[in-house]
Amino acid sequence: MGKLDGQVAFITGAARGQGRSHAVRLAEEGADIIAVDICKQMKTVGYKMSRPEDLEETVRLVEALDRRIVAVEADVRDGDALQQAFDDGSAQLGAVTIVVANAGVGPGAVAPPAEQWQEVVDVNLTGVWNTGRVAIPSMIENGRGGAIVLTSSTGAVIGSPTNYPGMLAYTAAKHGVLGLMRSWANFLGPHNIRVNSVAPTTVRTPMANNGDVSLIVKHAPELANSLANALPVEAVEPRDISNAIAWLVSDDARYVTGSLIPVDAGNINWR
Repeated sequence: MGKLDGQVAFITGAARGQGRSHAVRLAEEGADIIAVDICKQMKTVGYKMSRPEDLEETVRLVEALDRRIVAVEADVRDGDALQQAFDDGSAQLGAVTIVVANAGVGPGAVAPPAEQWQEVVDVNLTGVWNTGRVAIPSMIENGRGGAIVLTSSTGAVIGSPTNYPGMLAYTAAKHGVLGLMRSWANFLGPHNIRVNSVAPTTVRTPMANNGDVSLIVKHAPELANSLANALPVEAVEPRDISNAIAWLVSDDARYVTGSLIPVDAGNINWR
């Protein structure tokens, strides 16, 4: 018996990295999964983004745990496409009680400043809002309560010591995610829907150069201090974040809402 038996989780950015880890971890606890990812490259993103075969691997891993999964290629910036993915998944698996708004991008490609700003904010803030707004009405209507987790960052707490437009956009968007989380927590409390956020430090995923911060520091040395952790690790593993999320969406955290949970190896306080 898992802690999430009979529940359905809607997870964005689920093709690889943290999102895939979250899908697998929640499936281990008994949840069925609606997995969404863009599965194509964006103009202002400097690292290689997910591909359809990455999402297929997430499907394989979840099904290997004997859980059901509906996987859809959709862009969180496209509210209509995201709604369709949510509706199709719900029709096949049942009412969604867990939402993990995980999809996000990091800046890096050479592009005009305004384009860098817009794409990062569109994915990392508007995409989170879209994820909530497609899921929340049905969660209220179903009357079963539930839990929503928004992926923020240590960058949601610490100002970025750079004027690089993509990084400014990342920091501003992650601060905005906390505002959404706190507002939704207050709004949804009467419906017994809890809303929290996790704040990871650097995580070993392709977005973060698999945890190797040396390249980031090489190109932007002013970021070195903001990337340092109190514990003697440069990066944490995706599963470390997934374990926190599995706790937040379970009954073990039934009275936790409106909270920011750092999984940061002491990064936030290491100043």
